[in-house]
Amino acid sequence: MAARSIGSGTISFGLVSIPIRMYVATHSEQVSFNMLHRDCGTRIRQQLYCPRHERVVERSEIVKGYQFQQDRFVTFTDEELRALEAEANRAIEIQEFVPLDQVDPIYFENAHYLGPDKGAEKAYHLLAQAMLETGKVALAQAVSRGKEELILIRPFDGGLTLHSMYHADEVRPFKEIDMGGEPKLKANELELARRLIQQLAAKSFHPEQYEDHYRDRVEAMVKKKMEGEEVTVAEVEKPRAQVIDLMEALKKSLGREGARGEERPAAAREAAGKRRPAAAVPRRETRGPRRRVHKK
Repeated sequence: MAARSIGSGTISFGLVSIPIRMYVATHSEQVSFNMLHRDCGTRIRQQLYCPRHERVVERSEIVKGYQFQQDRFVTFTDEELRALEAEANRAIEIQEFVPLDQVDPIYFENAHYLGPDKGAEKAYHLLAQAMLETGKVALAQAVSRGKEELILIRPFDGGLTLHSMYHADEVRPFKEIDMGGEPKLKANELELARRLIQQLAAKSFHPEQYEDHYRDRVEAMVKKKMEGEEVTVAEVEKPRAQVIDLMEALKKSLGREGARGEERPAAAREAAGKRRPAAAVPRRETRGPRRRVHKK
């Protein structure tokens, strides 16, 4: 079934404008649970509560507040916030083209596919092919829900993908992290670490070899509960923390048998299958994706 567009817009650079359609690129398959009343099994409804007046309040009684000090706020009406929003504009204005390896993945927030709108097929594929051949991606600005967004557009699988980006001041500096000083690295330790990386290296990325075994275990238990089977949960033994000799650990890791290069995906899948708990079952291929709600 063809993907359904969730919005439309225009990519513009120079004097060129390309009408595009936007599509959902990813969806979460993580297991989620609802909160139920234990006595009757009814879903619990969350309410808005004012602790000062000790009562539930209606949404019509609520205003938005910006906290500038502890427990001190300035309030805004919906009209005031709308007046601050950027002018609605569906144009995605490309500011510059840069090499993809110059953009750190920490700035990526989410992804959408872009497809050509009717009549824009030639210009769309021209941009995608030119970006692919030059090895460049586009940095652009767009307006979404009244707010300016930083986005990146890159060639992907014969077309274009859009990534929403964090702004520079939204990424915390790594220097805030305690690095524990700068320990002196021994040359032989570093050499063993390099060899271990090479031993585990693969020539390409195979995401299909990695599976969410927790989800498999939950789905297997859901199936048993639906069929009325008695379920016994065995607690997984947690590994104990232990002090290790770094050189000895590196040597033992290098001594283990392991596949290299392109042989790793099949070997990794086989090993993962052997490690799977008894309660797990193969993932069902017929399960439909759970989509998040996106607004145009």
